[in-house]
Amino acid sequence: MPRILTYNVHSCRGTDGVLSPERIAAVIAAARPDIVALQELDVGRVRTRGLDQAHSIARELGMNFHFHPALRVEEESYGDAILSTLPLRLVKAGPLPGLTHRPLLEPRGALWVAVELGEGTVLQVINTHLGLAPSERLAQVAALLGEGWLGHPACRGQPAVLLGDFNAVPRSGAYRRLAAGLRDAQCAQPGQRPRPTFPSRWPLLRIDHVFLGEGVEAQSAEVRRGPLERLASDHLPLVVELSIRPQAPV
Repeated sequence: MPRILTYNVHSCRGTDGVLSPERIAAVIAAARPDIVALQELDVGRVRTRGLDQAHSIARELGMNFHFHPALRVEEESYGDAILSTLPLRLVKAGPLPGLTHRPLLEPRGALWVAVELGEGTVLQVINTHLGLAPSERLAQVAALLGEGWLGHPACRGQPAVLLGDFNAVPRSGAYRRLAAGLRDAQCAQPGQRPRPTFPSRWPLLRIDHVFLGEGVEAQSAEVRRGPLERLASDHLPLVVELSIRPQAPV
């Protein structure tokens, strides 16, 4: 049963103002995940001392990784990554739609990898960080559910998860659109109360999610909120233990 974690790391700058990829890595290590989806990583940016945060965290954890820059300005990048102790293969990385009448909105993207779980089982993992405007999020959700991502022949009908920072609370249109076709891992356990993930010091909003596709179940889901988690980023990490249903022979 693989454990998967999603975490917006806020460029590795904590709520105390301290910049520390090592602290982020310690938070992740304590959760013991096999697969990690991170958002808001800086690579080569002046504001974070030119660090390659994706590489630094992966090295600390002894994981392989793929990084996708949603935003690139000359030598500076900012985006999302997927890390794993398991073999993983990049399937796709690319932009998500914005709003043509608001060209200055921050670019958003998604990253898709195939993770080998063993015994011929492969999990499709798509990590994303959606925009702040409601109409922008709806367009991005439509793209993620479409033929380029979850609806792609390489993903459709396969065990898959879509996770990340959706900037979407459960009452939002974007969340409801996703929940109509996928299952929210925090709502999968009878009697379990879903927990908010933002802001980390006093969490009020549930905007970081793990959505389960066909063939994937959640055995447990936990928002980790110890002292280090509340300090390391402005979001809390969400970790889900998955089980994969055997696929019927074709």
